Amino acid sequence: MAGLAALGLLAAACSTGGTGARDEGAALTAPVERTLPTSAASAAPSARTVDPVRLLRQDPAVSTRIKEGLRPCDEDTYPVDTSYGNLTGGSVPDVVVNVMTCGDAIGIGTYVYREKNKEYTSVFATEEPAVYATIDRGELVVTQQVYAKGDPVSYPSGEDVVTYSWGGGKFTERYRVRNTYSRAVGNGDGISPEPTAPSEK
Repeated sequence: MAGLAALGLLAAACSTGGTGARDEGAALTAPVERTLPTSAASAAPSARTVDPVRLLRQDPAVSTRIKEGLRPCDEDTYPVDTSYGNLTGGSVPDVVVNVMTCGDAIGIGTYVYREKNKEYTSVFATEEPAVYATIDRGELVVTQQVYAKGDPVSYPSGEDVVTYSWGGGKFTERYRVRNTYSRAVGNGDGISPEPTAPSEK
């Protein structure tokens, strides 16, 4: 009887092990999904680091206003963010450059450069107030704050988030999202939380 009981436990363990393997398999996909953007990760070591300030100053498409305002905020630190990633399907990562103001870090220009024949050329540019671009899974995502009349700089009315994809030698808008912010936030108005009654002891 003891042998039959042991055999029964072994069979039960094998049966539950099958379900456990499926559960573990699903759980193990989480780290893999977190590391899915392998193209960007693998492209990073081959990225040829550029001088974004020099790139902007040599670009005839960059306006005089941006170039004249491109000055260090503190010693030799410029208000420029640079990102490297594969946007256009080239063998060398593309470069996204965001130019901001020194005081409040508001984006005033976004540019994308593509390497060709060992030289970077501009393939996208927008010089609008409160604009900023990022690379998201091989697509260009441009966020721009929307200001209504009377909005302070720190509290825009909303934002437009536009996603662009590369094709046919240019970026094309895929979709646009408009986010509208609550006007109650930041001015002290709005719904007050319910007062909590003191607990009786």
